Amino acid sequence: MNKIKVLVVDDSALIRNLMSKIINSQRDMETVATAPDPFIARDQIRKFNPDVITLDIEMPKMDGIEFLEKIMRLRPTPVLMVSTLTERGTDVTFRALELGAVDFVTKPKLDISQGMIDYANEITDKIRAAYAARFRLNRLPPKPAVQPTAAQTDPVTGMVVPALAAKPIPSNNALGNRFAATEKLVLVGSSTGGTEAIRVILEQLPKDSPAILITQHMPAGFTKSFADRLNQVCNITVKEAVHGERVLPGHAYIAPGDKHLLLGRSGANYICQLSDSEPVNRHRPSVEVLFKSGQEVSPRNIVGIMLTGMGKDGAQAMADMKKAGSYNICQDEASSVVFGMPREAIALGAADEVVPLDQIAKRLLDYLSKIGGRSAVRI
Repeated sequence: MNKIKVLVVDDSALIRNLMSKIINSQRDMETVATAPDPFIARDQIRKFNPDVITLDIEMPKMDGIEFLEKIMRLRPTPVLMVSTLTERGTDVTFRALELGAVDFVTKPKLDISQGMIDYANEITDKIRAAYAARFRLNRLPPKPAVQPTAAQTDPVTGMVVPALAAKPIPSNNALGNRFAATEKLVLVGSSTGGTEAIRVILEQLPKDSPAILITQHMPAGFTKSFADRLNQVCNITVKEAVHGERVLPGHAYIAPGDKHLLLGRSGANYICQLSDSEPVNRHRPSVEVLFKSGQEVSPRNIVGIMLTGMGKDGAQAMADMKKAGSYNICQDEASSVVFGMPREAIALGAADEVVPLDQIAKRLLDYLSKIGGRSAVRI
């Protein structure tokens, strides 16, 4: 069996050693080299041609983001970022995902032993997912430039660029079309590659879209930053879900990184419910938990969406949700970073449609308009 060749890039010798031990303990992967900085890593890439690179974000001489940009431009390779749980760390991590990194893990704590097995499983699972994604690099639509929220001086021309609204003015005619059935809900599940896939979909939705509940596999501490970044570029309001809050149209609710998100009811209203119960399919939050709650609460009012991700989390619950009356859309293989979760759902008969990523928002709005008795909303 050909092993996955991994290059570990980190300025800490202790981290390089720990990562190497974790990787070499697996039968299907090996550390072919380590590097303390991007300059040595550059030579190691040429020499060993790794299948996957684990890359520290904060390093001397050249930071991980600058090096990632060079990798993606000159020699596209699946990259797994190793991030610190800091304000800067979370912000830079999402920048790395926008630039083409497949996924990220938090930097391990060297003083813990309990939980190291789970951490090792997380790293190796994500290396396998990155390896599976190696032929699908650069498939996502490009991220548009964010308009400045304060006046800026162009460094080349010296001209002052006036401040613009943080949320872009939509270039389509979707706004103003009200959906007849405001009780409609959208439930979304995703994992590897999902942060950018979610961005692609949400940016296309009008501000009066039905409410959206999202479970993205992500560590605690990152989901609020993820929601805040999306909120800056979307017409709808995007936020991290809060237990007991009312679910409103024109809002998207992201499951916190260490809690399950469920759809609940309080009287006539839908609400977000959060749970600290045990991981499901080794995940908390779990897509299975979200979709199961949709099946139990109001399946005929739900559109389920399964996006890119490794494994099968949510597939069975999506199939059960469809049997109970939901309408389901799965991302197609060509546009998925990793086709695992959509493939498993499709295999169980859970999908009503299998759609490329850049068409999912349009198909969602067309379907909602159709069942609402209106002509299709164009985006």
